[in-house]
Amino acid sequence: MTEALVIGAGPAGLMAADVMSAAGLEVVIAEAKPSPARKFLMAGKSGLNLTKAEPFETFLAAYDEAAPHLRPMLEAFGPDEVTHWAEALGQEMFTGSSGRVFPKVMKASPLLRAWLARLEAQGVSLRRRWRWVGGGFRFDTPQGVEEIVPKVAVLACGGASWARLGSDGAWAELAGVPVAPFQPANMGFLVDWSPHMARFFGSPVKNVVLRAGDKAVRAEFVISQRGIEGGGVYAVSKPMREGQVLTLDLLPDLEVAEIRKRLSKPRGKASMANHLRKALRLDPVKQALLMEFARPLPDDPAPLIKALRLRHSGPRPMDEAISTAGGIPFSEVNQDLMLHRFPGVFAAGEMLDWEAPTGGYLLTACLATGHWAGGQAARFAGLEWQPVIRRHD
Repeated sequence: MTEALVIGAGPAGLMAADVMSAAGLEVVIAEAKPSPARKFLMAGKSGLNLTKAEPFETFLAAYDEAAPHLRPMLEAFGPDEVTHWAEALGQEMFTGSSGRVFPKVMKASPLLRAWLARLEAQGVSLRRRWRWVGGGFRFDTPQGVEEIVPKVAVLACGGASWARLGSDGAWAELAGVPVAPFQPANMGFLVDWSPHMARFFGSPVKNVVLRAGDKAVRAEFVISQRGIEGGGVYAVSKPMREGQVLTLDLLPDLEVAEIRKRLSKPRGKASMANHLRKALRLDPVKQALLMEFARPLPDDPAPLIKALRLRHSGPRPMDEAISTAGGIPFSEVNQDLMLHRFPGVFAAGEMLDWEAPTGGYLLTACLATGHWAGGQAARFAGLEWQPVIRRHD
């Protein structure tokens, strides 16, 4: 009998295997793809944002309704612990001006190599091209169908975006528990642009406030051929997905009265575009957005400049989303992340029903739930494990 099984070699699964093997369990990781942590490596291509340095309660609030469930896991393995963990694997870390925390090399591959080497040294066995097919823990492997009967298991199969990297959501048919429907999260939105916007494809829109429902964020986003994307859009993608209108404050440092005052100056023969540029220093891409969604401009455009409604055609396809909402509800697991219906089987990472914006929150929660599930599984197997809960100010 195998002592411990982990299904999925992403951040949550690798962390669960790390904790269990360090506690003394013999661990097997089953990974459907030829290599581990493919989505983790893809995230590192644009700079591996592992976590975010900010007050703990501010950090926790990013998880919205999932925050009470995730609190103990993040108290045990939150932003500080993630940073120390990466440093222990030989990665020098730095914190950017926004509070985002990165390895100095900005890549995921050196961290992953060091992590896999540590797991190998701890006796972890990684089985590649082992796809879970159900029937308990049966796998389709290069050698045929294999079955494992573990003492404990951690499911860390990911969400349902980026199927080519391994997160295809197929496990939902195998888990034996109710699963909340998957939805895209941290995704772009489709916009049917008029031809005059073509010259702005690829352009960033900087220093704006995006509002959708009760969410507001001062950030930037990118105009693409198919619509809008980028950090600012991702931060409000949840209320947008739920039907809330997106508005843009194009000049967040000016009040309506000040905008009116500046526009009241005579413009002579200047075009409205030139008047906006000179009076308000409104850059070309913001002017283009204003003309796209508010033409013809009223005599008093100030309210529109402060709350420009951006019309879109809905989210980009789920497989293009950075992450997904949906998965195993917290009502299906206990406080240890063990499935009520299957004693000794735990769940971690994106396959749990939570979502968060980009900026370090996604990876931190994957690592934290993997750490928690792995530790609780080791304790279920009879080994000593106790989370270290640090005080977070």
